[in-house]
Amino acid sequence: MTIAPPPLPLAGLRVLDFAQFLAGPVAALRLGDLGAEVIKIERPQGGDLCRSMVVNDQRLDGDSLVFHTFNRGKKSVTADLKQPQDLARVQALIETADVLIHNFRPGVMERIGLGYDTVSKLNPRLIYGAVSGYGGEGPWRDKPGQDLLVQALSGIAWLNGNDGDGPVPTGFAMLDVATAGHLVQGLLACLVRRGVTGKGGLVEVDLMSAAVDMTFEQLTCFLNDDNRQPRRHAQGNANPYQPAPYGLYKAADGWMTVAMCPLGKLAGLLEAPQIAEFPQEDAFARLDEIKVVVAKVLATRPVQHWLDRLEPAGVWCAPVMDWPGFVASEGFAALDALQDIRTTSGDSASTTRCPIRVDGRILRNPSAAPRLGADTDRLLPS
Repeated sequence: MTIAPPPLPLAGLRVLDFAQFLAGPVAALRLGDLGAEVIKIERPQGGDLCRSMVVNDQRLDGDSLVFHTFNRGKKSVTADLKQPQDLARVQALIETADVLIHNFRPGVMERIGLGYDTVSKLNPRLIYGAVSGYGGEGPWRDKPGQDLLVQALSGIAWLNGNDGDGPVPTGFAMLDVATAGHLVQGLLACLVRRGVTGKGGLVEVDLMSAAVDMTFEQLTCFLNDDNRQPRRHAQGNANPYQPAPYGLYKAADGWMTVAMCPLGKLAGLLEAPQIAEFPQEDAFARLDEIKVVVAKVLATRPVQHWLDRLEPAGVWCAPVMDWPGFVASEGFAALDALQDIRTTSGDSASTTRCPIRVDGRILRNPSAAPRLGADTDRLLPS
């Protein structure tokens, strides 16, 4: 007899996703992965702007592929929130919900009539999640809350790249994803509290706070170093506050990383006594000199040669892979990290799965993102 798996942790919960682009929808996606019913509330004309977002012009069922990556498995209803009749129908839906997520700029939901103070009277058990770029106060309050802009304003772009380079942002929306994680944590915490008190709550997150939180290690060093801008390493910079040999290096046939390692130990493993001439206490003060010497040695042999020497000795090191190499690796295969999604029309695409396992179960949802308004008549009260 086959025993059915236990229900997912959030089964039976209803989440209303008013958000667009990334942070809010990714948070709603994760709640959906954990079993919640997620309903997107979209504009009748065009819906979520990500449906038409051009990234590499790949589409699935008429919508952009990137839209499907973080809206898979959701439902869609359309409503013009500026129209009293549609607003009343959405308010009735809110009365049935457990969680509401939005990422409008501060003040917009209040003007519509769906601010927290108003909505909490409709549904006192509702957990209300608000995402913004910079919080609800201050001179940046109304700036666009976009990942690249926040990386620039927060100083993160000056942590990447080598000394002498211009600012270097990350190649992906790091802060959006981090902010989504913070939102999920806050929502789940309030759901636990609601289980005790029966009352809902307000969770507010923003991209700039995520930027500060993600750089807590480096920013703490900065704040306790007379607010001096950290100096990036001349080569192989990976963390401006880590001493040599920490960084990226070019070997004879590719690139590799070396993390923390005593200089004397590294000198022996690389058969490079010139490295041992640097006292360990100078590993930070003279890091650029040391890294030049390490780089010259590593450039003489292939990556695998050095890995075979360093890894058995307990040195933290790794090859620098590109995506074709990473996806073809045994390590990637062991993660079982992918899934296929399929639309009702038969279009399909490969994407990533939920990174969380529950009760030993890998969480996958083969449903693609919904067609615009596909569930309006069924879910919105008439």
